[in-house]
Amino acid sequence: MATSADDNLTDAQNELYGWIKDYMKDFQHSPSIRQMMQAMGLKSPAPIQSRLKHLQEKGYISWQEGKARTMQIVDEIVEGVPIMGSVAAGGLVETYSDVHENLDISDVLKKKNIFALTVNGDSMIDACIADGDMVLMEPIQDSYSLRNGTIVSAMVPGLGTTLKYFFKRKGKIFLEAANPAYEPIELNLNEVVFQGKLLAVWRKI
Repeated sequence: MATSADDNLTDAQNELYGWIKDYMKDFQHSPSIRQMMQAMGLKSPAPIQSRLKHLQEKGYISWQEGKARTMQIVDEIVEGVPIMGSVAAGGLVETYSDVHENLDISDVLKKKNIFALTVNGDSMIDACIADGDMVLMEPIQDSYSLRNGTIVSAMVPGLGTTLKYFFKRKGKIFLEAANPAYEPIELNLNEVVFQGKLLAVWRKI
């Protein structure tokens, strides 16, 4: 197994990460916790889960904790833009020719700590954000500065992360879909954690 050392990872994390990359390249799907335990010579799942959590926090993998088969190796859309995971856009839970100019996204990339999320669901379809699209997000430093109508990724404890329009009315937060099939989500400000606001949408054709 060929692995490359990474100064951002411990030896144990780097060993597991290298093995996972090799496994997924060979088999085209993610390994189970048991397979990772066997590969690392461990008898308990706890160390594996701890290493996976750190790999996710450091931006190397995306996974739903406790569900190893959901794991993905984080690719980079462009240099410096890590794909941090997925965001629900449902319930909570081009070809070209004769090109004359290039798409310049340098202004977007100058922003600090931008990240990307994969969209799951169709609740933002009327905003031209479809299932499977990638959204580039800018971290929200001050939720009080958010303007009504901003598209945000928001985490609602106990319900999950969702992509919606932000509105604040009479001290309440409303997360509204761009699809009439979905009802607005009404929350108190302390019931929601805003992760980022939309910068751009990336769609693979």
